[in-house]
Amino acid sequence: MMEIRQATSGDLPRLMELYDAARAFMRRCGNTVQWVGGYPSRELVAAGIDAGQQWVCVAGGHIAATFWFAVGPEPTYSQIDGAWLDDATYGVVHRLASDGSVSGVGEFCLQWCLERCGNIRVDTHSSNTVMQNILTRLRYTRCGVITLTDGTPRDAFHKKIY
Repeated sequence: MMEIRQATSGDLPRLMELYDAARAFMRRCGNTVQWVGGYPSRELVAAGIDAGQQWVCVAGGHIAATFWFAVGPEPTYSQIDGAWLDDATYGVVHRLASDGSVSGVGEFCLQWCLERCGNIRVDTHSSNTVMQNILTRLRYTRCGVITLTDGTPRDAFHKKIY
């Protein structure tokens, strides 16, 4: 059984382990350009915890995944080369990572977010085929390309259920 709860400061060491594992997995899958330079930093993850926007997925008694989720505008989503499905209030998911120990944990986390806000936007690097496959399985629509504040492009996805 899997459950989602807000992350706490005591979870921070485990979350950093999850991000390390996810970076290594990306590299093994050929994604050598996303989450470089120590991203996400301990400070960024801690800020998400402090803001109540960092979440964990607990399965089998251990934290198997983590992600950032909030409802409200994402500044980098204000401009898109393409078009979002709508302009309604939406939730945003960032930095989804798992240790690979639980099958389907990424889908579970994204579905949990969708149940809380029936309008979700996500972006990922074009090299992140694993995340793109998850989003495709969950029937997210690829809407175009957004540009991060550092100038790098990301494929933008959107799903709404209302």
